[in-house]
Amino acid sequence: MIIERNIHLQKLIEGKHNGMIKVVTGIRRSGKSFLLFTLFVNHLKEQGVTSDHIIGIDLEDRRNKSLRDPDALLQYIDGKMKDDNMYYILIDEIQHVPEFEDVLNSYLKVENADVYVTGSNSKFLSKDVITEFRGRGDEIKIGPLTFREYMSVFEGTRDSAFEEYLIYGGLPKVALLTDRKKKVSYLKGLFEKVYLTDIKERYKIKNDDDLSELIDVLASSIGGLTNPSKLENTFATVKHSNITHQTLKAYLDILQEVYLVEKSVRYDIKGRRYIDTPSKFYFTDLGLRNARIGFRQFEVTHLMENLIYNELRARGMEVDVGVVTQNAKDENGVSVRKQLEVDFVCNQGGKRYYIQSALRLPTEEKREQELRSLKLIDDNFQKYVITEDPISMYQDNNGVVFMNIYEFLLNDHILNE
Repeated sequence: MIIERNIHLQKLIEGKHNGMIKVVTGIRRSGKSFLLFTLFVNHLKEQGVTSDHIIGIDLEDRRNKSLRDPDALLQYIDGKMKDDNMYYILIDEIQHVPEFEDVLNSYLKVENADVYVTGSNSKFLSKDVITEFRGRGDEIKIGPLTFREYMSVFEGTRDSAFEEYLIYGGLPKVALLTDRKKKVSYLKGLFEKVYLTDIKERYKIKNDDDLSELIDVLASSIGGLTNPSKLENTFATVKHSNITHQTLKAYLDILQEVYLVEKSVRYDIKGRRYIDTPSKFYFTDLGLRNARIGFRQFEVTHLMENLIYNELRARGMEVDVGVVTQNAKDENGVSVRKQLEVDFVCNQGGKRYYIQSALRLPTEEKREQELRSLKLIDDNFQKYVITEDPISMYQDNNGVVFMNIYEFLLNDHILNE
């Protein structure tokens, strides 16, 4: 079954013939190879590119083991290029080739060569793209399925799809499995046998108890503010561990490098500055998060917040946690300064959006609580409240737009309407 990945496919299409090496990265099992070798190849053929001008090489395939030698790979590709027309060179799992950067860089000055590669995230990460290609690599990150992509293959109601997506996430194979027990088994095995193994091998971690505990802590507190020092105290008092905040910071960096979590930093909206710490951490895939803690702690409020964050990132936005300072007086009439939170400050080009995630708005009091921080923002950027309540999109007297979660998830352009 074909699952369309239009957001990521469009990024590949926009990168054609840009003189750079297109590197598809992302969390394991998110569909990097499918994007490149099925969806992108189909696009090329629809544009009239003939099969003999698409050079596809799967280095995971043992039949191509000889091509893992850099000189053999170079010779093989050169032998396929027979004329001056454009050739599209697609290589899967490039990290199997020693000195692969030399091979790829060899085609940067070949005018009729357009190069695309994928790399395993155990040995090929964002920082590797930056280091190895030094401005000559164009990274295209792919994540799990968005809810809209998930719905395209889900057989059932929209509400049922939303429930399953919150529980089992959006990895393509999980979306295509119909048996819930198989989904659980696949996700648990993937976390233990693939992701943790990747981390241990790349970073040579022998005693991974603290790393495992850290993952559990992050999984249990998605949407919560934290930092290495705070985590150090937690490990000392609750886990009776003497792990340092420096080591915890290193572990947090690793979890981001292998795309398991993303960090969202705080931004002082009125002061127009970033606040280094504490930050929030969101899981790239909710199914993996839930599998890690045995599918317990199913707090829909926090899961929906994580889901909205992932959707915003899939749409190419930079997403921060907003902070607004309010001057008020306590019950004794003493002036106090309170910090109110805006769930997401989203930036894309010259556009900015402020977004609150609110599972339910059952009372006027709850509604005002969600609006409190938004009302303190005095610029002209659009403000939104996204809720699971069955409402049609409307704008209130404060200029805040309220919308249902499905309106948001199923319309890629709704924030611009």
